[in-house]
Amino acid sequence: MIRIIAVLLLVIPGIISAFGIKLMRDSLFEDLYPIFLHIGIQFFVGFVFFLGGIAFIGGFIVHRDRKRQYNAKNNNMKS
Repeated sequence: MIRIIAVLLLVIPGIISAFGIKLMRDSLFEDLYPIFLHIGIQFFVGFVFFLGGIAFIGGFIVHRDRKRQYNAKNNNMKS
């Protein structure tokens, strides 16, 4: 059950990041969503979604590696 929750914690920010990329792409092709008043606002919101999702996933991985004392130089975990 805990692993399912952990996977959901990584999938949901991934979906948010993908939606952020879609918002940015749509603003570059001038496809405006009705909830945004300007294309620049749509691009900015997409950029924030993208960075927020990537930052959450990166922070999750860094936290897990520090918790398990993973050493990237030696490619192994300390005992």
